[in-house]
Amino acid sequence: MAKKLVALAAFFGFIAIILGAFGAHALKKVLTVEQLISFETGVRYQMYHALFLLLISQLNILTEKNKRTIGILTTIGVFLFSGSIFLLATQDLSGINFKFLGPITPVGGLFLILSWFFTAFYALKQNNN
Repeated sequence: MAKKLVALAAFFGFIAIILGAFGAHALKKVLTVEQLISFETGVRYQMYHALFLLLISQLNILTEKNKRTIGILTTIGVFLFSGSIFLLATQDLSGINFKFLGPITPVGGLFLILSWFFTAFYALKQNNN
């Protein structure tokens, strides 16, 4: 499981770096300040959770099942939270109305919150044994 989490973390980090550079250089010229700030928020949270997955992969106090659960929650959260933000922030460029994704962003945030909650829960549970 550790190998999979490291690979997933590397993928999320890789994409976050590319999107961050794209936002700072190409999108800066075509997005409003508000749209750019939103886009950067998506990049930042994706990178935070790439680093989070690296941490999870190395924690010996978590079982493989715990790591899998946290990895799934984090992956869903990143795709829903950051992904919806990327699409919403750039919808004027694509010409596609992604406003229907507005409610998806907080759902993604909830998955990210749950991944942190379960990390704490599983860690405390392991300490009691």
